[in-house]
Amino acid sequence: MTKCADAGERPRMAAPIPAAERQLPVAGEIFLDHVAHFVADADAAAQALAQAGFATTPPSIQVNPAAGGGPPQPTGTGNVTAMLDRGYIEFLFKTADTPLAKQFDTAMARYRGLHLIAFAVADAAGTHARIATAGFALQPVVDMQRPVETSDGNGVAAFSIVRLQPGEMPEGRIQALTHRTESTVWQARWLGHRNGATGLIDVAIVEPDVAEAAARFARFLGRPAVFDRFGQSITLDRGRVQLMSSLMLEQSLPGLEIPALPFICAYGIAVKSLAVTAACLDAGDIAFTRRNGCLVAAFPAALGDGCWAFVEDAAALPWRGR
Repeated sequence: MTKCADAGERPRMAAPIPAAERQLPVAGEIFLDHVAHFVADADAAAQALAQAGFATTPPSIQVNPAAGGGPPQPTGTGNVTAMLDRGYIEFLFKTADTPLAKQFDTAMARYRGLHLIAFAVADAAGTHARIATAGFALQPVVDMQRPVETSDGNGVAAFSIVRLQPGEMPEGRIQALTHRTESTVWQARWLGHRNGATGLIDVAIVEPDVAEAAARFARFLGRPAVFDRFGQSITLDRGRVQLMSSLMLEQSLPGLEIPALPFICAYGIAVKSLAVTAACLDAGDIAFTRRNGCLVAAFPAALGDGCWAFVEDAAALPWRGR
């Protein structure tokens, strides 16, 4: 017979799933969700990701729902993604002349490469209010969507995005978002990569004034910045933002040239096996260096300036300095 609970016995609650085992945040958590390259040639960028062993999704054109039920309006950009078990990487390309596309052009004039860092939150509206209270000038929350192919036909990926006014974060498009359609964004068929990539770990940024940037990112993210041997870092519920000077960049990633400051210079990717990753990079003719449990590979030209840091253990990332 099944034993019933006593009248005064509290029902047992399921233990919460750890952040490392979930794709999306809950309650007040904040995750490093994705980073994006701004590129001039979408086909060449997709080929570059494939050479490095990433499986890429088909291109999609981003749109905003129109007020009053009219047809969706183009945002001015399209994207291709490489979806990971945790987070993803993306590149954006221009599709139309819009205000957002003008921001894209301005960023591309500085340098080609990483210009977007997105942080996932459970409540876009609540995050918008918190960031406004922290002293940032914000745009209204925008509900964005893009068409997505699924194994069952056409679908939609939908997001609510918190965006700052242009210029509030000189690093680029630094934003928060709430995912509305996890199942269409993270489809199982796109999660397998020849290079063994499984997750986005950290993003690294070179700053002209690390102290100023650290204080600003701490306000935006609602998490403290702490000093480390390479500068300052902000640890999230999943992922980390590393801020460093040009001098510290030379120590952590020697030889990486700085096209302009600030510069989103690198991101860390977790992989299943460095041996598999190395073989994949060799096969794709992607040059890399090995050191202390990490493979560092400069982005192919089509993806812009910067580099990948592939690791099995996050502690081996060059800016963590195991």
